[in-house]
Amino acid sequence: MTDFQKQQIREFRIRGVGYRAISSITGLSRDIVRNYCKAYGLDGFARDLNINIKEKIDKQEACLSCGKDLKQPATGRKRKFCSDDCRRDWWQRHPDSIKRNEETIFEYTCAYCGQEFKVYAQKSRKYCSHECYIRDRYWWKEEGRRPYVGPFENEEVHNE
Repeated sequence: MTDFQKQQIREFRIRGVGYRAISSITGLSRDIVRNYCKAYGLDGFARDLNINIKEKIDKQEACLSCGKDLKQPATGRKRKFCSDDCRRDWWQRHPDSIKRNEETIFEYTCAYCGQEFKVYAQKSRKYCSHECYIRDRYWWKEEGRRPYVGPFENEEVHNE
């Protein structure tokens, strides 16, 4: 069983899908799916499991990403995720949940391609992408132009 299949089983079980449906989706046998679910606490009736996991997540007793049980610390901030991988995965799937301050979103024009772009919390950005930076930094001779010189840098260009 691959990691992708394990992830699929976990996600479908959390949504309340039954063993037989998961087995047809993943291409594994029903018994393999059932045994995996038992080993990771995802067994039982699908609809009851879905309700139980949602309740646990609301009470901060289960991981937001995978639904595994969380052991909360006695002091300090309550945990939301069981691991860093789950945390990264959840935030990657929910970018709209990130709270951003509108005052720290800056608009610039790329020094290489001239395209306008927005950046969060980076005042000194000159390029819209790494590709534009590389093209401007290393390919200026091949393109027959002068390299970018910033507004506060010396106007002389080094002859190399």
